[in-house]
Amino acid sequence: MELLRKWLGHPEDIYNLLRFKMGGYRAVMPRIDPDSLGRGLRICYRYLNQTSRSFAAVIQALDGELRHAVCIFYLVLRALDTIEDDMTISLDVKVPMLHEFHSYLYQPEWKYMESKEKDRQVLEDFPTISMEFRNLSKVYQDVISDICHKMGVGMAEFLEKKVDSQHEWDKYCHYVAGLVGIGLSRLFSASELEDPIVGQDTELANSMGLFLQKTNIIRDYLEDQLEGREFWPREVWSRYAKKLSDLAKPENIDMAVQCLNELITNALHHVPDVLTYLSRLKNQSVFNFCAIPQVMAIATLAACYNNKQVFRGVVKIRKGQAVTLMMDATNIQAVKAIMYQYVEEIYQKIPSTDPSSNKTQQVITSIRAMSLPSSPMASRHHYSPIYLSCAMLLAALSWQYLSTISKATEEYVQAGEN
Repeated sequence: MELLRKWLGHPEDIYNLLRFKMGGYRAVMPRIDPDSLGRGLRICYRYLNQTSRSFAAVIQALDGELRHAVCIFYLVLRALDTIEDDMTISLDVKVPMLHEFHSYLYQPEWKYMESKEKDRQVLEDFPTISMEFRNLSKVYQDVISDICHKMGVGMAEFLEKKVDSQHEWDKYCHYVAGLVGIGLSRLFSASELEDPIVGQDTELANSMGLFLQKTNIIRDYLEDQLEGREFWPREVWSRYAKKLSDLAKPENIDMAVQCLNELITNALHHVPDVLTYLSRLKNQSVFNFCAIPQVMAIATLAACYNNKQVFRGVVKIRKGQAVTLMMDATNIQAVKAIMYQYVEEIYQKIPSTDPSSNKTQQVITSIRAMSLPSSPMASRHHYSPIYLSCAMLLAALSWQYLSTISKATEEYVQAGEN
């Protein structure tokens, strides 16, 4: 009955989850017909589904030839990332590989058979991926090769280097996520689905990536600690503990939460750039592709803010909540309303004694100024008594069904969790 109580508290989640499962997902994530693809592209989309079902879903929703360019872009970066993650590759082998990886795109026979990583198939069958890369228009090839080169150099730089200052935190996030945002933006413009300014304004594109990456790093504190990884900047956490791992100790929970709130405040500074970037997009498929992860991120930060659970387990947004965000985030006014809703949620949780409280209030004020609701979407969670009664009855009748389908739905909503 715990599941039933959860759904009763959020009737809009029930409605949207059912609507999504019964076909509504096709409006935001239509499926590609594999029979329309050549053998090489079919293999690439299979690898895409195997390595990330969430990314596969949103990539396949893109229009025209942009879909294939982004698919190949993702697989190339996944192959690069697989090398970077593989701890069985010695540094004297790994560093040159990272530096030279972009050149392998033009070597038809290059592949790597020694990886032990779970996604090693993208390295073992790299000839198929590189062949489809070379089949892309030159304008797409140039973007993918350039970003791959820059990311490989950045990854090599941080292999044996910890993130100390906030400047280095931004630099690390730029290499692993900001460059992805810049590359995608250049692909959008190259496809002519978006104006040239989208690809030219690298500062805004970088912020799109940084907001997502910082959200993941903040949320994944405990998981990273358990796996021996540290991505929180020393400049911040050293003000609250002697070692980053100390924040997970029960006796340090108050200081840990203050550190958490400071990092979330840092991440919120990217939201104005995110809104400006999204306001420039014209193509619906590109807008959905870009907006959905961003609204998932703001919802995740709202769930994490001032939350001790970040240091005790996993903090995730509800599946129904994620589906609601996906169904709603289809235009800039809707996204502004969503951003407004979640920064207000954070604002209401700011402790007066928190060292970062003034900075948090200031950044939220700037976000409010850009996202003041001016459309019916602002009141999208206000429901009539009749609707609420029907939704509660529906919940009572269907909670077991929802439990059964939640696994199937997960592949669509994990875009906000990865």
